[in-house]
Amino acid sequence: MNLATNASYAARPSSAWTGWGQWIALITMTLDHVARYLATDAWHMGWIDSSVGRIAFPLFAGMVAWHGLFNTRDPLRYARRVMVIGLLAQLPYQLMPREAIFQLNICFTLALGLMAGHWLEQLTRRQDGGELGYPRLALETLGIALAWYFAGFWVEYGHQGLLLVPFFMLAIGQLHRADDDIPSRLLAVAGCLPLLAVAGLMNSSDMAKSVTVATVLLVLLLAAGASRLVRAPSVTMPRKMWLAWYPAHFAVIAAILLWNGNAQIL
Repeated sequence: MNLATNASYAARPSSAWTGWGQWIALITMTLDHVARYLATDAWHMGWIDSSVGRIAFPLFAGMVAWHGLFNTRDPLRYARRVMVIGLLAQLPYQLMPREAIFQLNICFTLALGLMAGHWLEQLTRRQDGGELGYPRLALETLGIALAWYFAGFWVEYGHQGLLLVPFFMLAIGQLHRADDDIPSRLLAVAGCLPLLAVAGLMNSSDMAKSVTVATVLLVLLLAAGASRLVRAPSVTMPRKMWLAWYPAHFAVIAAILLWNGNAQIL
């Protein structure tokens, strides 16, 4: 998506809030993984999984959708970069104890979701311009649906997780483009409903559902205009740290699990 030639996105919203989002996402994700894979019952950390641990994924998904809409000229290239991080993290991630014998980590969920979200954005523009016939639309939709169905069995957070980024892009885009008239605002609210429904279905406990939905609502509030009130954090996360933390922290956890004999070995 070429933002320079897109009048709808001429006035991009402030992305200063994502500086805070990076710190919060990495901290909550790390706490969740330590509690899930390393902590024993004596640590009394089980509460983390259903509370602060549920912040990370919707926050990551919201930031990926935000950057895919406003801060990159090539969302597909951005998705490929996320997938490279996922490839680097996959081996240590696979050593984490879990019920599934094989599962692709969250970077694949985010990257595939971004690809689907980009398709939705492009579809809207092609339909507005009358550039897409119904036979081709049907074929593309069928291909995306089949890819979602099969990929959902292999990625972390499954079918619902794959929907989070594209529904975030749909909702954020509608909120950003909304005018002051009532029909436009109602359309923007309607665009948020699929996202909120998926967020509410993603977890089993009421606590986890509440935290996930609250995180999603916070990102939507930022998209509705609150982002202009947020200043960037005084300590910016180094780019290398942001890119390396996900595979690196799994490598450390995997090393500890191997040392303790608790790693999942195929």
